[in-house]
Amino acid sequence: MPVINRVADLTDEVAAWRHDFHENPELLFDVHRTAGIVAEKLKEFGVDEIATGIGRTGVVGVIKGRSNTSGKVIGIRADMDALPIEEAADVPYRSRTPGKMHACGHDAHTAILLGAAKYLAETRNFDGTVVLIFQPAEEGGGGGDEMVQDGMMDRFGVQEVYGLHNMPGHPVGSFAIRPGPMMAAADSFSITIEGKGGHAAMPHQTVDTVLVTANVITALQGIVSRNADPLKSAVISVCSMQGGNAYNVIPQTATLLGTCRTLEPEVRDMCERRIKEVVDGVCAAYGAKGKVDYHRGYPVTVNDPEKTQFIADIAAEIVGVDKVATDIAPLMGGEDFSYMLNARPGAYIFLGNGDSESCHHPAYVFDDEALPYGVSLWAKLVERAMPASA
Repeated sequence: MPVINRVADLTDEVAAWRHDFHENPELLFDVHRTAGIVAEKLKEFGVDEIATGIGRTGVVGVIKGRSNTSGKVIGIRADMDALPIEEAADVPYRSRTPGKMHACGHDAHTAILLGAAKYLAETRNFDGTVVLIFQPAEEGGGGGDEMVQDGMMDRFGVQEVYGLHNMPGHPVGSFAIRPGPMMAAADSFSITIEGKGGHAAMPHQTVDTVLVTANVITALQGIVSRNADPLKSAVISVCSMQGGNAYNVIPQTATLLGTCRTLEPEVRDMCERRIKEVVDGVCAAYGAKGKVDYHRGYPVTVNDPEKTQFIADIAAEIVGVDKVATDIAPLMGGEDFSYMLNARPGAYIFLGNGDSESCHHPAYVFDDEALPYGVSLWAKLVERAMPASA
């Protein structure tokens, strides 16, 4: 079955919601305008229950089917926050807020779930309950964890949970997914190196933190290439180096910032341990002191195999089996939907966004042609998972 006819009729309205969210991006938990509009729309649609302030600024809507003999409760999640990026895309609805942009398509995810909410509230052609989860602070704030810690799953009786994200590089009208690890654990670290500053012309009287830092960066790459199993993924990236501010002064201290991404707990443990050991060892060799602050961020996003097959089958009903990839490679980016999947079984699927710039790029553009495929996926998932009683 292709895109649902009623969903196709809603596409222009869903696109208008997205454009409004795009023009007014908000960061992390400061999504008060977006959350307010979401709550207003859900009330307008006749949603049975609306709760705000979940996980600080999250919104939850509850829609009951025509019957509830199944007792089944399914959660569907969309993220609402934008990124601190200056928009470069030339679109008529570009961001009105300097330095903020929906560069990851969360405006679309929110609009898609609102479209599904309108359809499901109108039709209620299912036996059970659907819980609509509008989450803040996916982009580094851990809003998914905040909502789970706020008791959302138990409060609304969620039994399984699903999420969607657009994917540049995959054609519009396609989906992609895999069972098991789908996205990586995303950790961050800061390394402070203290030496002995001094005159650039007299390096023998110093402990050169720039030299030490350079060797630390090089040595860290050996963790992935020589300590990690070649068949198990890990990425260690040093993304910032700060030390000194003059051409003729060897700085007293230097700082490195970076990330570590892994797909398996034992690899994650090894990387954290080895980063600290490498820093200590290199610094000791040069007579410097090193300190590592390692922060464990989002856990691995793990798809339940049964739920993965289920949502893939729903996607195939909409776009055809040949347009649903079910064995894509894991991505090493992080996603805080992982916290919800740790709390309940479910699956996370990618929605094709065509040949756009990548997510987090200032010229990224979401393709509105993808909207009805996302809305239809959620509508059909609810109707298939909780078929209406005869």
